[in-house]
Amino acid sequence: MPDQMSSDEKFDLITRNLQEVLGEEKIKQVLQERELKVYWGTATTGKPHVAYFVPMSKIADFLKAGCEVTILFADLHAYLDNMKAPWELLELRVKYYEQVIKAMLESIGVSLDKLKFVKGTDFQLSREYTLDVYRLSSMVTEHDAKKAGAEVVKQVEHPLLSGLLYPGLQALDEEHLKVDAQFGGVDQRKIFTLAEKYLPSLGYAKRAHLMNPMVPGLTGGKMSSSEEESKIDLLDSKEDVKKKLKKAFCEPGNIQNNGVLSFVKYVLLPLRGEFCIKRDAKWGGDKVYTVFEEVEKDFAEETIHPGDLKASVETALNLLLEPIRKKFESPELRKLTNKAYPDPSKTKGGKAGGKAGGGENDEVLPHRMDIRVGKVVSVEKHPDAETLYLEKIDVGEAEPRTVVSGLVAYVSQEELQDRMVLVLCNLKPQKMRGIESQAMLLCASIEGEPRRVEPLDPPEGSSPGEQVFVEGYESGKADEKLNPKKKVWEKLQVGSVTFSQETWCLSLFDFKCFFPQVDLKISDECVAQWKEKRLMTKLGQITCKTLKGGNIS
Repeated sequence: MPDQMSSDEKFDLITRNLQEVLGEEKIKQVLQERELKVYWGTATTGKPHVAYFVPMSKIADFLKAGCEVTILFADLHAYLDNMKAPWELLELRVKYYEQVIKAMLESIGVSLDKLKFVKGTDFQLSREYTLDVYRLSSMVTEHDAKKAGAEVVKQVEHPLLSGLLYPGLQALDEEHLKVDAQFGGVDQRKIFTLAEKYLPSLGYAKRAHLMNPMVPGLTGGKMSSSEEESKIDLLDSKEDVKKKLKKAFCEPGNIQNNGVLSFVKYVLLPLRGEFCIKRDAKWGGDKVYTVFEEVEKDFAEETIHPGDLKASVETALNLLLEPIRKKFESPELRKLTNKAYPDPSKTKGGKAGGKAGGGENDEVLPHRMDIRVGKVVSVEKHPDAETLYLEKIDVGEAEPRTVVSGLVAYVSQEELQDRMVLVLCNLKPQKMRGIESQAMLLCASIEGEPRRVEPLDPPEGSSPGEQVFVEGYESGKADEKLNPKKKVWEKLQVGSVTFSQETWCLSLFDFKCFFPQVDLKISDECVAQWKEKRLMTKLGQITCKTLKGGNIS
């Protein structure tokens, strides 16, 4: 119980599993005098996913340590961040977030009586707060505001003024919520340091800041609401959980960027105090762990197989999700979910592609492409075709995909081996000289003598399986398979022209020379674009080395 804990014990519980703490001495000083007041804010944008259990488990720690905890549903921030939440949906999304966050806390045994829930617009539109916004804006430079929001606010080529306001408002929340400390992810560090720099200039106290590490998603990068393949939704069925975990990045012995392993560290072990690896007796039988370092050590030494780790996490995760699923079976909450997150394919002007393959009137938009970062793990000559390579490419799935590409004349085997590339993963598989190609390795090309071809390059630091999107089309869902009869891929490349599938099969690049108007191409800055909008991952833009103005195929 909190009243039986010393201030040092409370501090240890408050700060365990955090990546960084700013203002440790301030926290210790407060704990010697009274209970610490902490707030955690969440912008009500995309649907919360299982990574939200990470802050929830820390909130449980805060409450065990006797802290007074406020949860802020930052609806105004959701709108300011490039309008990730449309104004007309703000109220509905706040209600959804409140219901789902409360369901998460209940599923991990946290009493809601000790928590205070606040909606941003309940105090951020007041006269006092508005005057503080103006006062702060007269001090903060455009450079500092942009820098502070660089890892949190959506980055676009022509940023709106609203995104520059976002960091300052988050800083002011600390004063207007009357807290001692703010808790968030380490991606918010620059906002926290902005608050520490400028709040004293307004005559307000400098607060402490508690930072969680960013937990890798299923594809190895950050788990994101806008990146479907990287996350498990809180309302996903057991079947969906199994399917997504099966595809999750989890190389044998690799403890870096392993989202499955990180979930054990930051959620399952802190919440339950133990984690059980379930496996057949011939592989050592079940084993219970109480210390994460032992789990990590056994996985690194390959004593724990990725399949057993995934299956054990699946069991534990479903136990957490089941009470949430049951709560949202009620007609009221189902209706709320559908209203807060309407299906884009059923909304006028929506961007979703709907069912795989699309209907007769489906718009041909770039979110329908499933383009991922891949790593070439092996490359050899096709046994029956001198101009073709046979590659194995890791795209973040359980097994690498077999890809046949016509690159022999343009790229050496040594250049391709272990190279990070871009792969189109939802074309219909087809045999090329007797071997089925399960995806397409995307390249830039320029016609002429000699013809030049270069594989596209993902941003530095990319991992296999990371999703690629076109600016402005982040929220749509890729088709399960691009319907070859509708020529979706071909239309995305060159507009609405049509031609036989045999042309594409026999010539991966050459058909482009027949059509002067190409939508998918390389800019004069060597950036991959679709209709002049950049192809991106969460780490930055897709490029090629030298082929300015080239076509992409």
